[in-house]
Amino acid sequence: MNVSTIASLVIGFACIIISIATRGHLKDYFDPASIFIVFGGVICATVASYSMPRIKSLFKALKVAFSENKIDYDRDIDTIVDIANVARRNGLLALEELTDNMDEPFLKKGILLVVDGSNPELIRSILETELSVTKERHAKNRAILETAATYSPAFGMIGTLIGLINMLRNLDDLDSLGPNMAVALVTTFYGTMLANLVFNPLSKRLRTVGEVEYLHKELIIEGIMAIQNGENPRIIREKLNAYLSNAQQQNNSAREYSKSV
Repeated sequence: MNVSTIASLVIGFACIIISIATRGHLKDYFDPASIFIVFGGVICATVASYSMPRIKSLFKALKVAFSENKIDYDRDIDTIVDIANVARRNGLLALEELTDNMDEPFLKKGILLVVDGSNPELIRSILETELSVTKERHAKNRAILETAATYSPAFGMIGTLIGLINMLRNLDDLDSLGPNMAVALVTTFYGTMLANLVFNPLSKRLRTVGEVEYLHKELIIEGIMAIQNGENPRIIREKLNAYLSNAQQQNNSAREYSKSV
């Protein structure tokens, strides 16, 4: 479970609650009608905008966003280099036995395509197509959250307008103008909070998770193409190290040095 994401959301709500409590009363910000308008309206409008299978796909994506899915790039580079060494010694057909123990399905698919003797351009096209489909699927999931973020302030304003209409109907009661105006503005508060503390941050989180996955797949594609081209394993390692951050490169170089001494 990704503790930082969950903790950030919880702390964000806590900061709002604390700021309200220091300046007023929490009960003044609780209005069932406003909650019904904003939450109900946003959910219904968002569901109406997309198919149910797409909505279900979003929930699966959010589950990934809240999970701690760390990718060990060093291990993947080691695996690709080991595969390159086997291919260099025993030929590409010897790689088929290695696929039985592979946990990464994308790498396994690429190696099997290499073993089958597929054309290099075809292999790259197949793998890049899968990567493109993954990016498109992720973009559609983010679009749902972005749509909900767009609807939230709008329904907040709708609730405010309803409150203002009710307030204007009772202009003769001057004592009720202040409380009625406050209730009318609560819906705008709900809508803005939902957009900027829930939907937009979750959309950004999905984008971040997706970018990590894209980089991982691109690394694998380059490794597979290098293996098929028969490149030197040492050259392959240096090429794949370019995908790592400076700190990761230093750790990788130190680990290689420790192996050699």
